[in-house]
Amino acid sequence: MTDTHFKISGLHCAGCVNNIEKTVGKLPGVAKIRVDLATGTAWLKYEPQTIPLEQIFDAIADLGFTPKVDKSTAVEDEESQKAFKAVRLRLIVAWAFTLPLILMMIAGAHRHGANRWELLLAAPVIFWSGLNTHRRALTAALHFQANMDTLISLGSLSAWLTGWLALVFPIVSFSMAGAMMIGFHLIGRYLETLAKSKTTSALKKLISLGVKQAHVLADGQEKQVALEDLQIGDILLIKPGEKIPTDGIIIQGQSQVDESLVTGESKPVDKSVGSDVIGATVNQQGSLQVKVNKLGEDTFLACVVKLMQECQMSKVPIQELADKVTGWFVPAILAISVLTLSAWLLFPVFFQSLLPIAASLFPWINPEMGAVSQAVFAALAVLVIACPCALGLATPTALLVGSGMGASRGILIRKGEAIQTMGEINTVVFDKTGTLTYGRPQVTRLIAYPGYSEEQILAIAAGLEAFSEHYLAQAIVAYAEERKITPIPIEDFHALPGQGVTGKMGDNRLLLGNYDWLKQQGITVERKPAEQTLAILAIDNKPAGEIYLGDTLRDEAFDAITTLKNMGLRIIMLSGDNQATALASARQAGIDEVIAQVLPADKVNKIKELQSQGAKVAMVGDGINDAPALTLADVGIAIGVGTDIAIASSDITLVRGDLHGVAQAIKLSRAIFKKIEQNLFWAFFYNLIAIPLAILGWLHPVIAEIAMALSSINVIGNSLRLKRVALDV
Repeated sequence: MTDTHFKISGLHCAGCVNNIEKTVGKLPGVAKIRVDLATGTAWLKYEPQTIPLEQIFDAIADLGFTPKVDKSTAVEDEESQKAFKAVRLRLIVAWAFTLPLILMMIAGAHRHGANRWELLLAAPVIFWSGLNTHRRALTAALHFQANMDTLISLGSLSAWLTGWLALVFPIVSFSMAGAMMIGFHLIGRYLETLAKSKTTSALKKLISLGVKQAHVLADGQEKQVALEDLQIGDILLIKPGEKIPTDGIIIQGQSQVDESLVTGESKPVDKSVGSDVIGATVNQQGSLQVKVNKLGEDTFLACVVKLMQECQMSKVPIQELADKVTGWFVPAILAISVLTLSAWLLFPVFFQSLLPIAASLFPWINPEMGAVSQAVFAALAVLVIACPCALGLATPTALLVGSGMGASRGILIRKGEAIQTMGEINTVVFDKTGTLTYGRPQVTRLIAYPGYSEEQILAIAAGLEAFSEHYLAQAIVAYAEERKITPIPIEDFHALPGQGVTGKMGDNRLLLGNYDWLKQQGITVERKPAEQTLAILAIDNKPAGEIYLGDTLRDEAFDAITTLKNMGLRIIMLSGDNQATALASARQAGIDEVIAQVLPADKVNKIKELQSQGAKVAMVGDGINDAPALTLADVGIAIGVGTDIAIASSDITLVRGDLHGVAQAIKLSRAIFKKIEQNLFWAFFYNLIAIPLAILGWLHPVIAEIAMALSSINVIGNSLRLKRVALDV
């Protein structure tokens, strides 16, 4: 199976989306297709051996749409501008002819002969400005399908036809209304396109951040190389103020790098030899030499873009209801319109008796209009008042805005389903090591026995451990560097794995190791509680000092846990450490429930156990051994500084690695889902109220078209209001 993304132009409503998904989904070799109305993007999973992509594109083209492979942002923007200008031209022409019609109506030009002028002025609007609408409607009809264009096309053409009939029969001409339908329809599409561009701005900004050229050092010479020509292992020269072309590791120099585009953190990050750097971030101060280790789709920025696209293409479970409704919506409206026309013709007295009730409220109602004219009036209003667009835009626009907000704050939502599930979460389970803690040992406490100072103990210990590659030894050496203490030179160094190290300082014999080993050497030391690793320094067989090492809690852990508790969530910590060590870390973090001595394979069982008790679980982790638990949890949240496999297994990734992001992710997910619910409510509510009014003849077809366009714009506007949501904790 192969996954691919591509663009589709010509999408205007949820009916278009359903038609494509239904038609392509039936093709042999196609496993799945999803089409996003808001971005005009399709995600396809298919077997190239069974069906080539060109054949799938042909099937989409047969439906009246234009599929095309994703292009660069610049090319895509240029094409969008051309299409936008074409729509604007049709809009200008439409209103150049429609405005005189409106002036005629205001002047009361329903006198003898006026119908001919209405027909003449309305024709360019309906048949030139509305040409694409009619084409798409015809294509859909030839495939026994219907969409929003079907309703607008039938409505405007039927209205124009009444002008011809009015020349022969005593009925009212609605040809003017037909032109106004197209005019307001084009205004709606124009405004909708403007609003959609705002919803996709975050993703476009990310995609456009990359650089085109890089300075490569080769044989001592600097040369410019196109980004696509870079190779893994190339050495890049990054000057102050320049963007870093791609992901790599610093091999020379130190600087501060602005990584706000991927972390949302405005404070620059200190970088030196050995530090990883991310493509498209900005080098602020010193010159850097960077060795390339990732290119193209493997880079961090590409992964961020992919995660955002995955979110935007995924479907929230609540959308299934909207999809089912839009699947039969347009055919149902066509049927209701025909039934409305028939009912008015069969029972004119009943319907006309209701008109005086609304005449005082709606100035366009004319109780004196003939029964046939009233029937056509109501049927046309039904055709154009119904709006499946609002239903189709309700979910994707909220996902677009919300995922963009999250990305700008270092919160990447990978699966849309997680947004709905997050609202039901009542339990958050944290892995300890690397999630609540920094995942690396640090010196937490140093005790010097009488006769020695802390500086002396640390200088000797750092001198001993400078010869060792053990991670605990490196922690002691790093602590000495942090305190600017120079290690004392040591001779005759020996390491005993799992026990300690020995050496000489002049004539003094030195031992640094754990309690049990020193006891074997005949050195008596009081046993300490095993909450942290303890290294004891002995000089000439006498204890001289103690160094405590532990995986320290993240600085923000306590505040982050307190925030989650205040949100009413149950907090649990999972740890492979012994009970005493795990409880000590939990107390510091403010966590009351601890499950200790859990093997990696048992984490999944603990999640299952909680779920069996009725808990809706969000799992927060960072490592490879967290991946199964992240996948099984109702929502998996990966700390972005962790491993790629953990991120790939999660629903949400916190790029910044800040635990405050857990509460922010929950708040954002809940806010997005709330907007989706609001959008769907207003889309359904609008149609439920508007359609009965149209059936009764209480809505003018032109007013109905204006309301239809505004309903879609309202949904997009409501989604854009997500940007006002406060996520800071």
